[in-house]
Amino acid sequence: HSPMYFLLSHLALTDVSFSSVTVPEILMKMQIQYQSITYAGCISQVYFYILFGCVDNLLLAVMACGRYVAVCHPLRYTTVMMQRPCVLLVAGSWTLSCGSALLHTLLLALVSFWADNIIPHFFCSLPILLKLSCSDTSLNELVIFTAGAAVVILPLTGILVSYDRTGVSILKVPSTKRTCKALSICSSHLSVVSLFYGMIMALYFSSSSGNSNDKDMIASSMYTVVTPMLNPLIYTLRN
Repeated sequence: HSPMYFLLSHLALTDVSFSSVTVPEILMKMQIQYQSITYAGCISQVYFYILFGCVDNLLLAVMACGRYVAVCHPLRYTTVMMQRPCVLLVAGSWTLSCGSALLHTLLLALVSFWADNIIPHFFCSLPILLKLSCSDTSLNELVIFTAGAAVVILPLTGILVSYDRTGVSILKVPSTKRTCKALSICSSHLSVVSLFYGMIMALYFSSSSGNSNDKDMIASSMYTVVTPMLNPLIYTLRN
């Protein structure tokens, strides 16, 4: 019931759900050699993919704040990171993510497609679906840009600011014991954050280059499969 494990339980749930959106269906289609998906199934996959991806982003930012309080204000940690604030932060993360995913999905449902389409990917990716549409997608792209700033850029900024303040606090009073304690508290979270946002950057640059769908699919598989798989291992080794 401590704050760290309460947040970790939700991160674990999100990671399992995030992989479960795509991996079981991929394995089933590889087994039965049936490479199609219904329109409703594709829309549902987009919704849950965006939902769990957004929750992951926001939970990592909340955990970064907890690490900052634990290192810089250890005596106030139990009062600041009480059960009620943690529950409110997690509930806010889920609510904001649900709203973002629902907005993208509703706008996607308004877009027109031809009767049959070939998706050059192993799951229904929102940017690729918009490329396959036969109607105007400028509003969808605008929402992707603005919502992306809210659920990706802002949490990343919060994480960077919290670690910057943590580093400044440690450097003000240099101590080997305090540095080791800070590394012990922050190392696992920092590893997960580096892995998570590193994969997002790889996915972004592979998509923006426009040279090869294979690079995009490799980056997406790393982001959707490898990162959630490694998170429990990182935290288990830390414990």
